[in-house]
Amino acid sequence: MTPVATDPAAARARLGAAQHDLVAALVAGAPAPPGFAADRVAAAADALLRKRAREIAAVWPALAVELGARFADQVAGTLRGRPPAGALTDGWRVARELAAAGWLPPAARTELATVEATHRIRAGRLVHRRGVGLPATRTPSGLALAIRVGRRIWWLPRA
Repeated sequence: MTPVATDPAAARARLGAAQHDLVAALVAGAPAPPGFAADRVAAAADALLRKRAREIAAVWPALAVELGARFADQVAGTLRGRPPAGALTDGWRVARELAAAGWLPPAARTELATVEATHRIRAGRLVHRRGVGLPATRTPSGLALAIRVGRRIWWLPRA
């Protein structure tokens, strides 16, 4: 048998394309690439979504506690097919989706308002806000205004 000579650059390009396709199937909802069992890729993608849910729960504890057993399903429903953007941003997407539907629990509304007072979205990710943040939200005790000055957040009731 004679060894097969391959171009190293072409081999690296094929490997890179295969890796890209596999990552897209695992985190961005793309179909399983050729040569991979679709059911195993789907199982790995589900495991990665559960891991994302645990990471989000660490950053968004009120949201996780308030949703309880529904939390992992809500994360999976919101983020399936979306590439990870970090636990803070992913949790923000989940909270915003629930808020838009009117299903965000009270403690999670306060948590969302606090995050929105201290962060803003830039290039698809939340980044720290400079200056003063002023989001209004309905807190458990009623409508309030979150004002961020420096690193402190002040909650002022609104009339």
